[in-house]
Amino acid sequence: MDQEELKDLGCEFVMNSPASSHMGGVWERQIRTIRSVLASILQQSSRQLDSSSLRTFLYEAMAVVNSRPLTTDHLNDSTSPEPLTPNHILTMKSTIILPPPGKFVKEDLYLRKRWRRVQLLTNNFWVRWRKEYLLNLQHRQKWTKNRRNAKVGEIVLLQDAATPRNQWKLARVIEVYPGSDERVRRLKLLISDSSLDGRGKRTSKPVYLERPIQKTVTLVEAD
Repeated sequence: MDQEELKDLGCEFVMNSPASSHMGGVWERQIRTIRSVLASILQQSSRQLDSSSLRTFLYEAMAVVNSRPLTTDHLNDSTSPEPLTPNHILTMKSTIILPPPGKFVKEDLYLRKRWRRVQLLTNNFWVRWRKEYLLNLQHRQKWTKNRRNAKVGEIVLLQDAATPRNQWKLARVIEVYPGSDERVRRLKLLISDSSLDGRGKRTSKPVYLERPIQKTVTLVEAD
């Protein structure tokens, strides 16, 4: 199915600008949380897992993440259905995935029973991910206050981690993209190029980039 067919069905793809993963919202924050917890656990225990055990552990971690509730409607009604979770959508089943019976301790990591290793690591993932996930649900203080909108013609300093030492990327705002709330969060920039020939002309084509406003620092405001 190509883009035209999806468009006919009413599907519209809204792409984030480069270097702006924070614009993905909650799901990007969840990816970061899951990745940091997995990296920490696997860094300590990767040698105890073979390929099949690692695959099983990742499936268990996926089941844990997808068991989180998506809705809170009718929770006070005892006759209402349980909250919808991603697992319901993915598996089309309402059964809660329960862990195997038994108590798993750190010594299981070094036993020959690979399934006990996997279950111990899954329990560790559950404890750590749940704590960090719940913290993510708290009210966010960042980007909740109004600031002036960027305007065409402003000179900005581009924040780029790949910029070589002692170099500063300057750019001019040539286009702004207001959102539905009239707040500008994405800019089109013309990158400054100081490489000129003997006659004072550019030696390369103009470079245009789209970047989130959080990746720029305003140096000269437009009139």
